Amino acid sequence: MPATDRNPSIFFLGFFLAVGMVAAAWLLGHALTEFKAYDRYVTVKGLAEREVPADLAMWPISFNAAGDSLVQVQDDLTRQEKIVREFLRQQGLGDAEATLAAPRITDHWSMGMRPQDLPANRYSAQGVLTVRSGSPDTVKKAMAEAGKLVSQGVVLVHNYEYQPRFEFTKLNDIKPDMIAAATKDARAAADQFARDSGSSVGAIRRATQGYFSIDDRDPYTPEIKQIRVVTTVEYFLEN
Repeated sequence: MPATDRNPSIFFLGFFLAVGMVAAAWLLGHALTEFKAYDRYVTVKGLAEREVPADLAMWPISFNAAGDSLVQVQDDLTRQEKIVREFLRQQGLGDAEATLAAPRITDHWSMGMRPQDLPANRYSAQGVLTVRSGSPDTVKKAMAEAGKLVSQGVVLVHNYEYQPRFEFTKLNDIKPDMIAAATKDARAAADQFARDSGSSVGAIRRATQGYFSIDDRDPYTPEIKQIRVVTTVEYFLEN
């Protein structure tokens, strides 16, 4: 083939190669720019807290009886139970669920004690009547009046195993609002970071909801609960 015929072909081949290299370089640069933009994000945490009153109270009332026979002990437990139930009725808890647990009986004479160490009564028994009410305020007032039971012959026993409890059972009702508040708090933190870095906040890259915690506000007011949730959110940063 003559040289004059080959020159146009070589020219066009070189031209297209050059255009291809320029296009490839542009695409590569654009891809790197997008990758860099994708890699620019900030991770922030948002907090939401709320105090709510408990809506469920459980109050175990523990009392003790003693005697030389099991029949005597059982009769005394029954007598005290009736007094406790009447007290609850007078305190406005007559309709509350009240469950009597099986008595816990101890035979002191079968415990291998020396004769001089034996108690006056062979048997002792502990009864527990647990009140479950959706009116924690009424239960709190009744607890403050529990001393009246002693004057009526009820042998109240303070037992760390049976402590009053107050719970909040309507968490699902406030979850959406608290999650929204935590997300708003996270967005505010992201906005502040973006302003400090000369950027702006873009779309959410990833979001993780933490677990909800329910704790007593303090040791003295267990009927008031503090609910807390933390969310973790990643936002893209834009120039």
